[in-house]
Amino acid sequence: MKNLLSLSATLPVDAPDALLIGRVWVEGSGPVLALVNPGGVFDLSSLAPTASQLLELPDLARAVRAAAPSLPRLAGTAEVLANSHADAHDPKLPWLLAPCDLQAIKAAGVTFVASMLERVIEEQAGGDASKAESVRRAVVDVMGENLSSIKPGSPEAAQLKEVLIVQGVWSQYLEVGIGPDAEIFTKSQPMSAVGTGAEVGLHPHSHWNNPEPEIVLAVNSRGEVQGASLGNDVNLRDFEGRSALLLGKAKDNNASCAIGPFIRLLDDHFTMDDVRSSELAMTVTGPEGFEMKGGSSLSLISRDPLDLVAQAIGANHQYPDGFMLFLGTMFAPTQDRHGPGQGFTHVVGDLVTVATPQLGSLVNRVTTSDKAAPWTFGVTALMQSLAGRGLL
Repeated sequence: MKNLLSLSATLPVDAPDALLIGRVWVEGSGPVLALVNPGGVFDLSSLAPTASQLLELPDLARAVRAAAPSLPRLAGTAEVLANSHADAHDPKLPWLLAPCDLQAIKAAGVTFVASMLERVIEEQAGGDASKAESVRRAVVDVMGENLSSIKPGSPEAAQLKEVLIVQGVWSQYLEVGIGPDAEIFTKSQPMSAVGTGAEVGLHPHSHWNNPEPEIVLAVNSRGEVQGASLGNDVNLRDFEGRSALLLGKAKDNNASCAIGPFIRLLDDHFTMDDVRSSELAMTVTGPEGFEMKGGSSLSLISRDPLDLVAQAIGANHQYPDGFMLFLGTMFAPTQDRHGPGQGFTHVVGDLVTVATPQLGSLVNRVTTSDKAAPWTFGVTALMQSLAGRGLL
C-alpha cells in the first residue's frame, strides 16, 4: 500500500492549482482541518474549526486562498501520506482522516443502468451468488441491457413500468432507477467514515460483496455543492439481495464507508461540469494475485448530480451541518473470482484503489468489520477536542 500513498499517486494531476481540504490526526490535539498542497499540510483551524463549518463560508475558494499564506505548516505532504498507512502511524507525524466530520453521510442508489440491472439480479437471486448468472440471463432476456435512453420519471419510464409489471419483472430497484423519486439513504454516521490508507470493513457473515467507486459531493446546509471527493461505498450484495429491509445492515458497518483523500473545492479550476465528466478508475488487487479493473463514467448517470442534491435537501429535509452525498456507481462486478458463474466477491487483504485525475486516489485495504479499528471518536470527542484547543 505504501507505494499507492505517494504524492504522484494520491494528489490530483493539477495539484498546484487545486484547493484540497483534508483532516489529519495530530497526536495530542486530535483531528485538525488542513489545507493540502504538494509541498505541505497546513492548519486551517483559524479559518474554521471543522470541515462542516468551513463549507458554510461564503465565497469559500477565495477565503481559503486569502488565508493560505499565513497558515501554520503541520508537516510535509509526502510524510503525512506515508504515515497514513493503516499498519503503522508514527505519533510524531500527522496522518490523514476522512475529510468530512459533522456532515451527514448520504448516498444515492441505483443511479446508473448497469448497477440498476445488478440490483435487480441480486433481488431475483435472493442474495445467492451461485444463482446470479442464470438470473442475469433471464432478466436481460426480458428487459434488455440498454435502458440508458429512459429518463427517470418520464412518460416513457411510466410506460416501461407498466410493461414490466405485466411481464412479472418489476422491481423496487427499477422503481428508484427510472421512477420519479431517487433513492437517497443514510450510508454511514457523521464522524464514522475512514480515509485513505485505512482499512475498510466487510460484515464477517457476508459472502457476496464488492467495492463501489463513487464521486462524493460536499454540500453545505444551504444545499450548495462546495466540493467533491472520492468514495468507496462498500456493499454487501448478499444481505441486500435477501431483503431490501436489510439495507442498513448491508451498508452501515464499522469502517464500511471510505471517503478521501481530500475534498477538492469548486473554483475556476474545478467546476460542476468537471464533476459531471469524471471518469473513475478502480483496481482491486488480491493477496493471491487476483486483479480486477473497472470504472464508472459519471457522464452516464441517469440523474444529474444537482437533481440528486435537490432530492436530498429542501423544504422537506434539512441538514444544518451539511452532508456528503455519494452519487452512485455504474461499476457492476461480474468477473469470476472463485469459480465459473460465481462473479466477484472480496477476500481479506484486497487492496482497493479508486482514482480520477482531478481528485487523486483513495486507497484502502479490505478486512472484516470486527477486525477493523473500532470507531471510538465521535461528535462528543470532537467537541471536547475543539474545546481543549480553544476553538469553541
